[in-house]
Amino acid sequence: MSLWSRISDALAALAAGEALSVVFERLRTPPERSVAFGIAVIALSAKMAKADGQVTRDEVAAFREVFHIPEAEEANAARVFNLARQDVIGFEDYARRIGAMFADGAGEKILCDLMEGLFHIAVADGSYHDAEDVFLARTAEIFGIDQRTFRSVRTRFVPDADPDPWDVLGVSPDMPLVQIRAAWRALVRDSHPDRMIARGVPHEAVKLAEKRLIAINRAWEDISAQAPTA
Repeated sequence: MSLWSRISDALAALAAGEALSVVFERLRTPPERSVAFGIAVIALSAKMAKADGQVTRDEVAAFREVFHIPEAEEANAARVFNLARQDVIGFEDYARRIGAMFADGAGEKILCDLMEGLFHIAVADGSYHDAEDVFLARTAEIFGIDQRTFRSVRTRFVPDADPDPWDVLGVSPDMPLVQIRAAWRALVRDSHPDRMIARGVPHEAVKLAEKRLIAINRAWEDISAQAPTA
């Protein structure tokens, strides 16, 4: 069974009245975590799109960049979107269930992966609204993502200022360069597609790592260039 048909079945269970907690309990462990990730991106991005009052073609196209939809899966994908539109569950309920599902050690990274997908969609129309910022900040808070990590993700996507390389790497200027290098290397390792898939990101969504790798490598180059030479 394909990812899209599995996502569709899970959303159909929700639409039929099955409790959110019951559905997500079935999706706690790999490989079903990839289904939960897909539902989270679909449901939260749909609700986030309403935050600025409209869903644009750019935002739909951005979703398709995160999730490649094979031609054979178009019908299943359409069903998923239709079910998501009918869903009346609030985004905070989704966020709490998803946060609880990924509360283990590896879960923090997949929640950050999810935040990146939401940011990617939020800025796709060329603007970033205050309502979207409030929505994403609240989602991150529910997920248990700390402010520094949230800023690290935000600064890679939101074009309201030049990215702060320290925020991008989640480090501070007073840290030794060797420590900053270690943080950079850890981010590179965590962005490898194999690692992302292992922690539950679907194959279809590993494109999320491309923009992250560009940003963290550029941040390291900026920081290392500023470091005093011996």
